[in-house]
Parts: sequence; C-alpha cells; structure tokens
Amino acid sequence: MNDYIKCNVDLHMHGLYSMAVSSKMIPKVIAEQAPLKGLDVVGSSDILNGRWVKLVKEQLKQNGDELLEADNGTNFILQTEIEDINRVHHIILFPSFSKVEEIKEKLKNKCKNFDTDGRPKIWINGEELVEACSESECLVGFAHAFTPYFGLFSKFNSYKECYGDKWSKIHFLELGLSADTNMADRISELHNLTFTSNSDAHSPWPNKLGREFNTFKIKEMSFDEIVKALKRENGRKCILNVGFNPLEGKYHKTRCTGCLSFFDPKEAEKIGWKCSNCRKSIKKGVDFRIEELSDLDFNKHPEHRPEYKHIIPLSEIIALSLDIKNTWSVKVQNTWKEFINKFGNETNILLNIDINKLKNFNEKIGNFIELFREEKIEYVPGGAGVYGKLLKPGEKFKEEVREQKKLNEF
Repeated sequence: MNDYIKCNVDLHMHGLYSMAVSSKMIPKVIAEQAPLKGLDVVGSSDILNGRWVKLVKEQLKQNGDELLEADNGTNFILQTEIEDINRVHHIILFPSFSKVEEIKEKLKNKCKNFDTDGRPKIWINGEELVEACSESECLVGFAHAFTPYFGLFSKFNSYKECYGDKWSKIHFLELGLSADTNMADRISELHNLTFTSNSDAHSPWPNKLGREFNTFKIKEMSFDEIVKALKRENGRKCILNVGFNPLEGKYHKTRCTGCLSFFDPKEAEKIGWKCSNCRKSIKKGVDFRIEELSDLDFNKHPEHRPEYKHIIPLSEIIALSLDIKNTWSVKVQNTWKEFINKFGNETNILLNIDINKLKNFNEKIGNFIELFREEKIEYVPGGAGVYGKLLKPGEKFKEEVREQKKLNEF
C-alpha cells in the first residue's frame, strides 16, 4: 500500500452521560479496551456534552487540532450523535474543540439538553443541521440508517428527502447492526455513499466496543485523513467493513414486540401490524424495510464498495463452544484472556490468525471459529428490539415456528 497505513476505526459510541450507558464508559477505560479489540481510532462519544468534554480533556492528550490520544496510543476523533426534529439520528465528526463550541453557539436556541444528555435533541431538520455543520467544517452522516424509531429510513424513503438541498454534502451512512453491505446496496441511491459499520457501544468491553468497525486506508492518523477516507478522496478510502451478521441485529426480522412471535411482513400488513397472538404491536424488520426501498437485486455493488466481513464477539464463541450460557462466567473470561494473551486481539483471532494455530491452542474453540469464518453458524434471528442468537453447531432454526410459537426459550 506504498506509504499508506491501515487503521481500524469505530466512529460511534456513547459516554456515561447518555441514557442506558455503563458507568465504566469513560475515556481512559475505552482507551484501555480498544486495543484488545484491535481498534486504532474510536469516536470520542457525546462531545457536545459539557460534562463529558471535561472528562475527555482530563483523561486524553490534545495534539493541536488533530485527533486526541490516550497514554497507550489509542486515538479519539471528536464525535457525537444527535436527534433532529424528525427523530432522525445523525453522527457528527468535528475537527477541533473550537468547532464543537462553534456548533453549540449556533444551535443553543434549538437545544435544551446539550449538557444534560449525551445525545442531545436539536430542534432543526436534517437540511438545517448539515448547513450549520458544513459551515463549521464538520462532517455529518446518518446513524443506523434502517433501524425502526430513529433510523432515517424509518421516517423517509430517500436520504435526499431528509437533507433537502444539502444532500450532496452527505458522504457516509452507518449501516446499523441489522443490515450489511449486501442488503443496503440494493438501494441504488446509496451507491455514492461510503458505508460505515460502527458499534454504537454503551459499554467499553470488547463484546460491545468495536463489535462493528471499519478499516481505512489513509496517510496518517488525523481528522483530515479520516474525512478524506469517508469522502474517498486522493486514494484514501474504507477498505473493509466488519460487523454483525444482520440476523443477530435487534431489528432484522419482523416480530411482535410482546410475545416475540415472528411474522411474514405481508401478513403483518394485512392484520394492521397488531399481533394475532397477544395484540401487541408488530415491528417491521430491517430486511423488509430494505425490500420496500430496493430497486436492485443482491450483489450489485459500486466499484468502490469494500468487502463486508461478519464478526461476533469472541466471548460468545467461547461460551457456545464450552456450553456455558453466561459469557461473563469466570471460565469464559479466563479463556478469553488466554486467547488475547496468546494472539493479541479479538479481530486477529476471529478473522486473521491461521485456523490451525487456533485449533492447536484450543481445538474445540478453534473448530467453532472455523465454522464461523465459513458462515456455517445458524442463528435465531433478532427482531423487535431483541438480539438474535447463535445456535450450537448442528442446531437449526425451524422456519415453520415463526408464526405459531413464542420463541422466549431462545
């Protein structure tokens, strides 16, 4: 790659001042955990929140107006997620603290919770947000694009509708846990955008942090270089997306929010999206939402689109291999530490290390990793806010139970 470098980047996470976030989600802990996953650059989280900025400045080093750096070399890019007036969530990347303050000053009359919530609600639309941010040299993309409730495509049928005349200033989107490249590229208008796969992590442990990430080809670790990669300028670009098999995502399949029965989406439409078993609402799955929006078949990708590799946390693989239900059990965590001490980080173990070396180290777990790499693992699909689950080797998910049976036992 000549004088280019490769770096693993997770552009979206939250600090402890956001709702439902671990108290351990602080900069120094994030920095300690990132290398265990194989991450070089992480989002700073919630950088419009004053209390969080204070923590960031106390625990990280500032290198001029470039990326922040922890003592162990983990880099942080200034980042936040916001909610707009249409309840659409966006990711903003900032070149400096001065631009963070500039945006807050511009929008202070449009937001009441900059300093009380990590993810603020700003009472402007997508077009107004992009206008304000682009004037301040910040970059905007949309978060978990297809997710119900707060994804852009839960409110609009085109991202150009959301951003109006400013749509050409959008260069990236975040796929979310319930979609991958093969799904999203069925929508032709998205072919000009860079896809990102980010964790949206609410805790710093490697089963959440970096559960989705990107590999960028850049010249050096800097804000400008990351922006060039997202814009695909001058040879910089995203060269790999890594993330969940969408079947494991919380909103992948159409499912009842009450009894968790699965439904054929067209049948759900006929009964008004009310469950025939418990009368609770049925939540439309991401796979069906993309089907509604699609104008292309699968495997129609633009030339710039990189490979998407599926990944799952190593602790989940270990727990299934050892037939232990709790991934936080002492046995699972000790085994996880043994693998990390031997092979360096989760990403290398799951994607890169020679499989025979893994089998020689632990045959049972090595065999499971091999099955995972070969996409031979079955899932109970996720839906209605419930994550999908991996099944043990040889187990099958029976399609015919979807409309007749509650799947709580999974």
